[in-house]
Amino acid sequence: MHKQFVNHCTIDLTIIPDGPILIKSGREGADPTKPQMEFVETFHNGKSIIYLPGSSLKGAIRAHAERIVRTVGHPEYEKPSNTELVWANNPLDTDKYDYLYENPQAEQGVKKKLPAPAIYKESSFTDQIFGNIAIASRFRIEDAYPDTSVPLKIEERNGVAIDRVFGSVAHGPFDYQVCTAGAFKTKIHLKNFSLAQLGLIALVLRDLNAGWFGIGFAKSRGLGVVRLEYNSAVVQYPGCTLDDNNQIYSFGSSTPWDKIYLLGAGKFLRGDNANPYNFPTNDTEKQEVKNVALTAMDFKFGVELRWDGENGVRDLFTKAVVAWSHLLQNGGAVCAS
Repeated sequence: MHKQFVNHCTIDLTIIPDGPILIKSGREGADPTKPQMEFVETFHNGKSIIYLPGSSLKGAIRAHAERIVRTVGHPEYEKPSNTELVWANNPLDTDKYDYLYENPQAEQGVKKKLPAPAIYKESSFTDQIFGNIAIASRFRIEDAYPDTSVPLKIEERNGVAIDRVFGSVAHGPFDYQVCTAGAFKTKIHLKNFSLAQLGLIALVLRDLNAGWFGIGFAKSRGLGVVRLEYNSAVVQYPGCTLDDNNQIYSFGSSTPWDKIYLLGAGKFLRGDNANPYNFPTNDTEKQEVKNVALTAMDFKFGVELRWDGENGVRDLFTKAVVAWSHLLQNGGAVCAS
């Protein structure tokens, strides 16, 4: 599916610590004046700063997306016999990826993978978004760097590990670095997406903002809680054009769209053999999209819809979550099996 590019969504958001957070550096430095557990740092704009790595954020988002799918879809890690059910596998258990091979019983090195469309259809709903050992991810999140307009507050704290049997100190004392105030800006990208996939991401971000799960170190001990501010969301259709009367045309078509719609990837995959991955072909928000900025992409090739501010992004998410709900109601939920 990645050989084409039919739609793309970019969500611009700010992550704000709602208490102490720590994304630990992977090694201890030689500087004795620094705490034993340091916040991960990198060079950005010519200086060393703390940041939230995209890999850490993606891991937390993926883990919670899997929880949601197992809650309302198939509750187990194993692939269900009912192919209509949405499900989430355990991505760390690579032995369970046998269903991606033509000859799963063969020895390693002799196994032959299924064709790419078959792999996509066999993969779990979360693997279809975040990727697995055989298909690439359609979800990407950038490293989150500090917003220079909001001062960071870095503290050093001390702790000990308690022996669970004797109640005495088992290890420590040790010290660690936390960030307790500031703001980190990042962007989420989702390409060639279905509306249900965008809806699931919206629910994950809702729960992260509500503090249902955290990021980084010691989440069970009060660290890692954050709030989110949505700055903007942009949905782009690279295969469409916009005329001077603000009417949208699919490239090569002389018939304009009757309204502005929010469309999933399947709506663009028409014709024989155009949709081997079985994207839903009716993947559209039925109602006209209103209160959205409609513009041409750079060089006047492609069309983009833009939602600004907290309320605008929430409006987009609400529409996408409707598609996620429809997927469950039409057989994707375990209660419908």
